[in-house]
Amino acid sequence: MKTESELRDDQFELYDLTVVVENIVGNCTCNMKVGDKFHLKGGKLSMPDKADFCLYALQSTIPLLPTKQRKNHPADWMETDARVVCPDPECKLVMRIDRDSLRVLNHDDVSPVKWEK
Repeated sequence: MKTESELRDDQFELYDLTVVVENIVGNCTCNMKVGDKFHLKGGKLSMPDKADFCLYALQSTIPLLPTKQRKNHPADWMETDARVVCPDPECKLVMRIDRDSLRVLNHDDVSPVKWEK
């Protein structure tokens, strides 16, 4: 982890994330199981080989992921809360968003708009 002063003006840090199925109390018709997961590194989602992930469970996590990738104020609820539920009320699937390592990204590698100080 670099300090803000060690980063160039055109660099920033994001956490890599892993979203893991932590609990299923109901009937998941998408055949999800505890331990299923996907990863977010920068702006790219990936899954373990030959794995899949329910689109409806995935969509409930997407709005939270960009904020979970960033460092927030310690009292911000995004720093303490890490669980998301599938929107299917019969499924009762709970996922946990885990922060992994910090990654340094360069603005021009992730944006078509060139960095100008």
